[in-house]
Amino acid sequence: MKDWRYWFAENRSTLLAVAIFLFMFAIYAGNHPAGFTANVVQTSANKATLLAFVAMAQAIVIITAGIDLSVGMILTLANCLASWIVVGTVGETFLGVVGVLFAGALCGALNGLIVIFGRLQPIVTTIATGAMFYGLALLLRPFPGGSVNETLADAMTGKLIGVFPASFAALIAVILVVWVPYSRSVIGRAAYAAGSAEQAAYMSGMPVRLAKFTAYVLSGLLSAVGGLYLTFFSYTGEAAYASGSTYTLFSIAAVVLGGVALMGGRGSAIGAVFGALAFRTIGDLLFVFDFDPLWQPLFQGIVLLLAVSISALGLLRVRNKLEWFP
Repeated sequence: MKDWRYWFAENRSTLLAVAIFLFMFAIYAGNHPAGFTANVVQTSANKATLLAFVAMAQAIVIITAGIDLSVGMILTLANCLASWIVVGTVGETFLGVVGVLFAGALCGALNGLIVIFGRLQPIVTTIATGAMFYGLALLLRPFPGGSVNETLADAMTGKLIGVFPASFAALIAVILVVWVPYSRSVIGRAAYAAGSAEQAAYMSGMPVRLAKFTAYVLSGLLSAVGGLYLTFFSYTGEAAYASGSTYTLFSIAAVVLGGVALMGGRGSAIGAVFGALAFRTIGDLLFVFDFDPLWQPLFQGIVLLLAVSISALGLLRVRNKLEWFP
């Protein structure tokens, strides 16, 4: 029983995010003119995947008590770069994908190095580097254009076995390959420790600097994955400042909705993923109920406020900070 209670306490916020998403998606699918079909699920998955990747990127950094306001611009840069190099033969396309992912990881590494060794606040650092990344994106694509390997794009945004969305399968694969090993590693545990009590973690001999650096590298890598998917969806590259800024803000909203504590040390990237899925479902609900699109920010704000309020109820019962980290 104690083990069950500990597991529930550790995953309470993630389970809440799952419940919110399932509830909202059930209403959406139940009221969609086409019903609950593979095409409806595929369309919803494709729209939510981009935000899910960026939300994962944001969550990994926030767990260390940091924040990355450059994730949207890394996504934009990756999109523009992919429209140049993810083309040609199978071998050339593969090298292009590797190049885009490496560029994203490099952007994250730059953020980490400045935050750790420059000792600048993450919010200031990532605002500045985000502007730099957008400038590079604008240099690559001053006007929308380019292309992508259509065979790969169709495969990554289509359906597996004619039923399961390939984009959702890719999201699950990234969680299993990146998040699960990371969260269970020494570095991952050090990231949680740094978010809850950095000085205590450092005095305990935990690799705090390496944990924070790894978090920023993974953030850049996951943002680049999102940029790749944006290219797969649009078949082109565009240095859209508004789009990058929107994904950055929405990633923070998805993280909060997914139960990741903004003070760090608590939460899960999986919760952030379901927070992103729920956040995107709001727009789908407005579509099926034929609401004016101008109402969407209002409903997104209401859902986010409710999620934060529910999380705050648990915080009100905490007598000291140690109780917040079971």
